[in-house]
This record gives sequence, C-alpha cells and structure tokens, in this order.
Amino acid sequence: MQVPVITLDNGSAGDIELPEALFGAEPRADIMARVVHWQLAKRRAGTHKAKGMGEVSGTTKKPYRQKGTGNARQGSLRAPQYRKGGVVHGPVVRDHGYSLNKKVRRLGLISALSQKVRDGKLVVLDAAAPGAAAKTAAMAKQLKQLGWKSALVVDAVVDEGFGRSISNLPHVQALPTIGANVYDILNHDMLVLTRAGVEALKERLQ
Repeated sequence: MQVPVITLDNGSAGDIELPEALFGAEPRADIMARVVHWQLAKRRAGTHKAKGMGEVSGTTKKPYRQKGTGNARQGSLRAPQYRKGGVVHGPVVRDHGYSLNKKVRRLGLISALSQKVRDGKLVVLDAAAPGAAAKTAAMAKQLKQLGWKSALVVDAVVDEGFGRSISNLPHVQALPTIGANVYDILNHDMLVLTRAGVEALKERLQ
C-alpha cells in the first residue's frame, strides 16, 4: 500500500510502500489482548509480601493446656485468629511473568500496526531529527500544528536531540524499532514511523 510521507514541518516528502502482510492484515483483538496482558504481567514488580504464621514475632509457647479449660484448643498465639498473628495464604515475593510464543507476539505487533492503518492513525515521517539545538517549546509547537496530542514515534535509532526535546511532553514518546511493542502502540493515539523505522520493522517482522 502507498502511504504519503511528511516532514516535521508538515511538508510533503513523497510516498512509501508499506507491505500488506505487515500493515494490511486483519487485526486480531484477542491476540493483541493476550500480548498486552503478557507485557503488563512482566512489568509487575511482584515485591508484595505478608508474614505467615512462622514469620511473625511472638512466643512459641502453647497458650494454655489442651484439655480441661472449657476453651477451644489453641496451639500458638501466632495463629491468624489472634491479633498480630500471621496471614493465611498471603502474598509472597514472586515473578508474575510467563512465556508467550514468539509467533503470537509477532502476530500481536502486526495486528496493532494494521489496526492503526485501518483507523487512519499511522503517519510516516521522513526523519525525526530536528538537530541537537531542538527545544521542547519548538517541538511542542510543531506537534500542535500536526495535531498530535498523543503520539508514539518509532525510529530505527532515536535521535538524541529529538528524544531530549520530547522528553517533557506529556503523551509523546519515542522508541527504537527494537522496543516497539503492542501496549505502547495501542496506548497512544497516533503511531508515527520514520522511513528508517519502517525498514527496520520490515527486517524485524519478516
């Protein structure tokens, strides 16, 4: 499919051919949901922890004798029914991540790219390199003229000046092609690919 290429000044820079297999596939919402769930599970810290009966401080002595008191039998003051007792089946430090097939992850990324094309939210940029003297105010003005309130810019290698100029802009993010992922693509309104980014995506997915 032929897609027009623009510059940061909203000028025309010709056209580019996007492969149908990567940008014109039928989006699979179920696959994208699986990939997003897998990504968010990997991001979880898993540092939650509650002390069990064997970890809380307290005496190990039996509170009173087993029989003859008229009370229910008790073996420890560290049991969960007592104040300051241990937690039963509480959270423990663990890794929430799990494995997901590479084919499913690839299909999820293709579906996310195709969904942006279908929604008219994919833009190809000639280059995202305003230079080392780029300022955040100037970049914010350019993005406002382009109408991008929420945008993810994917380049083969993120230009240092461009990355610095957008670092303080809310809802605008730049990623190298190797870091392009389903969650960030769907989490931004516009997906902006550079010419170099498109070529790098082709190499990554084909």
